[in-house]
Amino acid sequence: MKVLVLSCNTGGGHNSCGKYICEELESNNIECDFKNYFEIVHLSKKDFSNRIYVKSIGKKGGIFKYIYQIGNAYDKTKIISPVYLVNKMFSNRLYNFIKKNKYDLVICPHLFPAQALTAINKKHKINFIFVDTDYEYHPFTNEIIADYYVIPKDLEERFVSRGIDKNKLLPFGIPISSRYITNAKNIKNKLNINKKMILIMLGSMGFGNVETILDDLLKIENVSIVVVCGRNKKLYDTLKKYNYKNLIVIGYSKNVNDLIKSSDIAISKPGGLSSTEIASFRKGIIHVFPIPGVETGNTKYFSEHNLSFVANKKEKIIDCVNKLLNNDDIYNEMIENQKKYISSSSAKDLVDFIKNKYEN
Repeated sequence: MKVLVLSCNTGGGHNSCGKYICEELESNNIECDFKNYFEIVHLSKKDFSNRIYVKSIGKKGGIFKYIYQIGNAYDKTKIISPVYLVNKMFSNRLYNFIKKNKYDLVICPHLFPAQALTAINKKHKINFIFVDTDYEYHPFTNEIIADYYVIPKDLEERFVSRGIDKNKLLPFGIPISSRYITNAKNIKNKLNINKKMILIMLGSMGFGNVETILDDLLKIENVSIVVVCGRNKKLYDTLKKYNYKNLIVIGYSKNVNDLIKSSDIAISKPGGLSSTEIASFRKGIIHVFPIPGVETGNTKYFSEHNLSFVANKKEKIIDCVNKLLNNDDIYNEMIENQKKYISSSSAKDLVDFIKNKYEN
């Protein structure tokens, strides 16, 4: 069996999810290739989607919010969206690539390739699974006709209400590979930390204004603060000038799982993948600085299921940190809810399903 995982460069979550799926497939001796969709269908567009994404979130995500609202409007009208029509243009190139390389199954943790595959399947049959990487229904998902849809637990009715066949829903959760969790190490000693550790993660782009809260966080006694800036060099350079012994600043990190495992509390933007990573390790979570649109949905899901605190004002963030540091009942209740709704075997469950459904 040979599997193709297709993603796009619009934030780090889609790619990370796809790579987790590949890792889990390969650990089960299933051949798998991870590809950037735009590399296959139009090489000049390889980094285009990433640049548009970064520009759209801007400082507060206003443009992205507007785009997201347009998407919801198209869903309600049932009119074929321009997004689908653009991806349909690329469908022949994608089909030729799939047939040439003899893939038996395609997995899409991104909307764009899933729409192209839907267009292909109006003429040819390609097995494919769509993976939702957020805790919300994405606009234009009802334009996708996949074999199955991998979604978070307790969102089935939300997807059914938007026209998705309930029998095709797989509520395994957002896939995180088994190795990501089991291979993680506690690196507090390596970081010279002998106190409780607060990890601040703002996504691969370093989105959010962390400086507004950092001064007050650094005043909390008996904690160390570790900030992961991602690819935001400006933020990294700014924070490196801070003169605090209890502050550790990291740029882009390839061992985020070690940092999460080592932490006691994580302050994070509410990306679907990053939130899943943290919750899989059962940590106290405080969500801040959501990108308007789908991350607002992530925040709502985590808040309603008591999987995290949500705080966007400095005073509220400090209050939430103190609650998690000083009240074991509040902390443990959050962890128990994470165990209930966030699976730590999501990628394994997906691969087990694939082996049973497609391998022969």
